[in-house]
Amino acid sequence: MDERVEKLQTPEACERFAKNAEERDRPDLAQEARRKVVELRAEAYGAKTEAERECLEAVYAYEEILSAKNGRRTRASRTWQMINKHRILPAVERAVNRAHETAGYTALLEMGLEDDAFEAVVIKYPDLFFPEGAVERSRERIEQWKNA
Repeated sequence: MDERVEKLQTPEACERFAKNAEERDRPDLAQEARRKVVELRAEAYGAKTEAERECLEAVYAYEEILSAKNGRRTRASRTWQMINKHRILPAVERAVNRAHETAGYTALLEMGLEDDAFEAVVIKYPDLFFPEGAVERSRERIEQWKNA
C-alpha cells in the first residue's frame, strides 16, 4: 500500500484522497484509499475476531460499491438489520445459506473483489459456520464464479 494511503486515519480522509487520486488519473491510489476506508470502518465497528472483521469488511466493501453506483453514500440496510438482529457470523451464515446468491456477492464479483464476499470468509473459517451447508454452498458459488 502506498505510504500516503497508509497514513490516512479516517474514512473521510480516505474518501477525499480517493477523489483527488481519480481527478489526477491515479485509479490505483483511489482503489487503495477505498480499501483503507473499508478497513477503517470495520475496525471502528469493534469486531471481536478476525472472521468478524473480515465479514464487516465485506459489508463495507459492498457499501462502497453501492455508493459509487448511486453517486451518494448508500448503506446495506438489510444486511445491517440482519447483523443487528442475529450478530455478525450468524447473519453471514443466513445470507450465504439463501438459495440465490446475494446482491452483495454479485456486486463484489463484478468489481473483482471476490475476496471480500461473505462466501470467501466462510471458506476461510469453515469451523465457525454451521450447519455445514453454509460452507458447501460457499464452495459451490466460488467454483461457479471461477468457471464463469
